[in-house]
Amino acid sequence: MAYSSSSLCSVCLAFFFFFFFTLLLHGSRAQLSSTFYDSSCSNVSAVVRNVVQQAQSSDVRIVASLLRLHFHDCFVNGCDGSILLDNSDSIQSEKDAAPNKNSVRGFDVVDDIKTAVENVCPGVVSCADILALAAEASVDLAGGPTWGVLLGRRDGTTANPTAANNMPSPFDDLDTLKQKFSDVGLDDTDLVALSGAHTFGRAQCRFFSSRLYNFSGTGSPDPSLDSTYLATLQQNCPQGGDDTTLNNLDLTTPNTFDNKYFTNLQSNEGLLQSDQELFSTSGASTISIVNSFAGDESTFFQSFASSMINMGNINPLTGSNGEIRSDCKKVN
Repeated sequence: MAYSSSSLCSVCLAFFFFFFFTLLLHGSRAQLSSTFYDSSCSNVSAVVRNVVQQAQSSDVRIVASLLRLHFHDCFVNGCDGSILLDNSDSIQSEKDAAPNKNSVRGFDVVDDIKTAVENVCPGVVSCADILALAAEASVDLAGGPTWGVLLGRRDGTTANPTAANNMPSPFDDLDTLKQKFSDVGLDDTDLVALSGAHTFGRAQCRFFSSRLYNFSGTGSPDPSLDSTYLATLQQNCPQGGDDTTLNNLDLTTPNTFDNKYFTNLQSNEGLLQSDQELFSTSGASTISIVNSFAGDESTFFQSFASSMINMGNINPLTGSNGEIRSDCKKVN
């Protein structure tokens, strides 16, 4: 078929704009690299790991808390360190959002890491990258997988408490969870793998007590809860009791990063509604993924590492966007 010169120009322009917008969409991801600090701060990973390990020696919960910080950061405006910002004249902090207030923790350890990193590489490493590195170190120190953390994020200069209030929630049903993950470019395997982070850490009674007494307004407990486990949880979280009492997310190996979270789901012993939904929702695509991870820990570890990289790629600020904060709690 013969093309006129004007037709050929139109085709060329179409291809140009296609590739231009493709670069716009994916350019920031391409700039992240596991070797980003090799020449400017080559020992940053070791510095971060050392501080996390010191914190873990006196607080076994901290590794799960640091991993959670990275998750709560990335799901709000991308992985830009916005979760770390305190209230100021120009900032309404995400720390006061319902999912975070009196719940997320580890900010003091992040500050300690930042101080240690600044001592060896001043003005080089972002707080957003510190969260990513601390998450990987935390999982490794708890017995989980390692992965090459992609780096090069810069820190945001704004916070978004409204978006923080719409994060994936322990009260969400499966369809809502899948939609919230899809909205940030993550699929069902990412959802199940990242939920596996609940293989260690704790949760307050207020995040699941409705399952124990009045599930979905029925006046009865969640029927998907194992009866023996239900009785234990009711003892830990009595009606009218302290709703901040901590409970192990994984009743089997609460301080170890392993695949027991998934075998717990198979036994109807998931603590949060959002956990058990992955296995107990009839006909759900997530059931086979849970079974796969429960049956083979190495499969879970590989998927978790891949999903952490995927999550770490949510809308990072790179190049000249954002800044490198000197203090993670406030913009420069």
